[in-house]
Amino acid sequence: EMLDEITTFLAGRGAEEIIFDTVTTGASNDIERATELARAMVTRYGMSDTFDMMALEKDNNMYLNGRTSMTCSDETGSRADAEVLSIIKSCHKKALDILRENTEALHKIAAFLIEEETISGEKFMEIFNSVKNGAEESDKTEKTE
Repeated sequence: EMLDEITTFLAGRGAEEIIFDTVTTGASNDIERATELARAMVTRYGMSDTFDMMALEKDNNMYLNGRTSMTCSDETGSRADAEVLSIIKSCHKKALDILRENTEALHKIAAFLIEEETISGEKFMEIFNSVKNGAEESDKTEKTE
């Protein structure tokens, strides 16, 4: 679930890359959140193949500012950074793959958002499914011809 959440955070930047062939500052908060989650997976939640259940970070003043500090050597911290980056890159690639597979739906959803500014999950799925079902129908027609 956490990897899927990171992938979702990185999809906005991925859409910029695919559609506009550029990047902007618009995804900065999503990048921060993706990085925080990937870092927590590696340093606090024991979700790392490399470090297993070894805690590399602790909360300081959890109720005041939520800051953390590393409880490992600089070398280990560098290795943790590399693993965090690997998670982020893997999720970014997955987001790009999903967006490329669903470019038509991406365009239709973007067009809806240009008109309406917001979209509900229900409306999102309605547009997405209409594109997917249209593609499936087209595939069936091509196979029977």
